[in-house]
Amino acid sequence: MYTHARVRWTIVSLALGAFAIGVSEFAAMGLLPFYAADFGISEAEAGHAVSGYALGVVIGAPVLALIGAKFPKKYMLAGLIAAFGASNLLTAMAPGMSVLNGTRMLSGLPHGAYLGIATLLASDMLPVGRRAAGVAQVMLGLTLANVIGVPAAGYIGEAFGWRACFVLVTVIALFAAALLLWVAPYEAPDRETNPMDALRALKNRAIWLTLGIGAVGFGGIFAVYSYLSSALMDATTAPSWGIAMALSAFGIGASFGNAVAGRLASWSRFGGMLVLLTGMAVVPLLYTQVIGNWQLMGTTILMLGTTAGLVIPLQMRLIDVAGEAQELSAALNHAAFNLANALGPFLAGMTLQAGHGWEATGLVGSALAAGGILVLGIAFADAQRGDRPALAA
Repeated sequence: MYTHARVRWTIVSLALGAFAIGVSEFAAMGLLPFYAADFGISEAEAGHAVSGYALGVVIGAPVLALIGAKFPKKYMLAGLIAAFGASNLLTAMAPGMSVLNGTRMLSGLPHGAYLGIATLLASDMLPVGRRAAGVAQVMLGLTLANVIGVPAAGYIGEAFGWRACFVLVTVIALFAAALLLWVAPYEAPDRETNPMDALRALKNRAIWLTLGIGAVGFGGIFAVYSYLSSALMDATTAPSWGIAMALSAFGIGASFGNAVAGRLASWSRFGGMLVLLTGMAVVPLLYTQVIGNWQLMGTTILMLGTTAGLVIPLQMRLIDVAGEAQELSAALNHAAFNLANALGPFLAGMTLQAGHGWEATGLVGSALAAGGILVLGIAFADAQRGDRPALAA
């Protein structure tokens, strides 16, 4: 058993690392117009940096999670977040867009493995009834990044240039690494761990269906959020502070949604996912009706943010079914999240390039969330055919 103080400070350090990751990932979307202007390219071209980051997560999550199974979680997590900080420093020094794309991909490599292993460590340190709350507290770092970090990054970008934001992320990440080394408990890795056991466990269809829910459904959020700044600038007369408020509204909603999602996950994994995905499908439709009014756009983004807690019941479901693939499946959950981060903006961008208005981003978002509900239905039917009740799973 761990002392209350050790548990609390370990979760704080894990959440701080998640905060650094969230600022880097989401602020990069808000800063897109700044580095597009700096490098003299279109915003569509600059958007490749977002896709490059997502690709890095998808590649790095499974590979680093498999490697990490051989090391104590404490040292693996500190190393991952320190590497994340170093790669963000390289982003701040990028001389052109091609280098920036490469450094953003490098930044994405530790992302999924860090968040996956961090949620497992938090879960392991708490009793069974409080594990979902522990995961939610770590993920709170991501939501606070949207509430505080993204608008702050926007102001810093305007005042000091976009590069200063990535320097700030570097400082936060390195501090998180140092704090982890100081407060996190040492747990000797299982020397019997064989990466092939984890890979064999991935034959479990329940793992892939759970990942599919996130990969498709979460695209609904990113289809809308990725183009929010551009939509506000183009379709409204919102002041700069209004745009910052609209961006932070997502994080405020996500903070509330995370707290609710932890309770929903404790009540029912599938039920919680259904509630959140339904909201994720409905809110983008409301968004399409208010484009042109920045206050109402911000309100719908606040509502959309409450559905971002979907990651928590997904993570808890994976912990339930992953067996020998705990670290790998937890990391893959964040890879799926970032696959959605690539899929949503890509599909929404295609509709915009085809000449449709900003309303199209909401329609694409709603369709992707509906696709997530479809995958959820298949996963639920699979669970019902098993031995245990699906709704309580």
